Amino acid sequence: MDSNKRPDDMQRITTPQLAQAFIDEQVEAIREQIGDGKVLLALSGGVDSSVVAALLIKAIGKQLVCVHVNHGLMRKGESEQVIDVFENQMDANLVYVDAADRFLDLLEGVADPEAKRHVIGEEFIKVFAEEAAKLDGIKFLGQGTIYPDILESEAGVKAHHNVGGLPEDLDFELVEPVKLLFKDEVRVVGDELGLPADMVYRQPFPGPGLGVRCLGAITRDRLNALREADAIVRAEIEAAGLDIWQYFCVVPDMRATGVRDGSRAFEWPCIIRCINTVDVMTAEVPELDWPLLKKMTDRILGEVPGICRVCYDLSPKPIGTVEWE
Repeated sequence: MDSNKRPDDMQRITTPQLAQAFIDEQVEAIREQIGDGKVLLALSGGVDSSVVAALLIKAIGKQLVCVHVNHGLMRKGESEQVIDVFENQMDANLVYVDAADRFLDLLEGVADPEAKRHVIGEEFIKVFAEEAAKLDGIKFLGQGTIYPDILESEAGVKAHHNVGGLPEDLDFELVEPVKLLFKDEVRVVGDELGLPADMVYRQPFPGPGLGVRCLGAITRDRLNALREADAIVRAEIEAAGLDIWQYFCVVPDMRATGVRDGSRAFEWPCIIRCINTVDVMTAEVPELDWPLLKKMTDRILGEVPGICRVCYDLSPKPIGTVEWE
């Protein structure tokens, strides 16, 4: 049977009891797979990798080495939050790697979305290999792969950096305990594992990070504008107390004419994206109140250098995917 195929009769995890049964099953499977070995985990701080980290800590404790790579494509304040939550609160065995310049240098001039994903994914593997070489006994690579990642990669919709296995010359065996779960199931498991609510229900963030939201070839000035605009969108939606599954913005590699301080401004547009979904295979766009849209627009235009227009994406999935790239 294909290990990447969810069985037709697999029960959906919707209750604490079902989550606990899954946890017990996975803890046993992890211990059997790992033995006395060590696991290197790609820890982004998102719900998928956080749940995998908690499962591995429950199963093998300090045999897990968590590696957080700052690839320069994180949201504002995100790496600092990961360090605080996992190192200070969860006492995880955490290695922090600042590789921002390394990734951004490699991405310079790369405009094709799939090419960007592959550059980021391949560099992630290299970073983990380098970190593993510094440690004794690393034989396994943990990943937060979930089922929609596998389905979209197999269908050719988009490549996911954590799908497709590892290069033959990289001697790691994969550990992917949640790869047959949908996002809503991962959250139920995270709750049962006792992870903080703000971590379990944190909105998803793609592996390539802002790299697939800074559309086209990434430039550092446009990336910085995107990061600041994204922080405003997240802050205002959270302050409004809205229950929205995912909300962010993208900044495309194009310019529009505007007027700033009485002079012509030739700057970037910013596009706000909000979606509600259960399993990420389909998604609907929520109706936002006009005052909230206007407030986000006013703040972005007033506080973020380089942006002169703000738009709201009304596209459901299908036809539009969650991410623009």
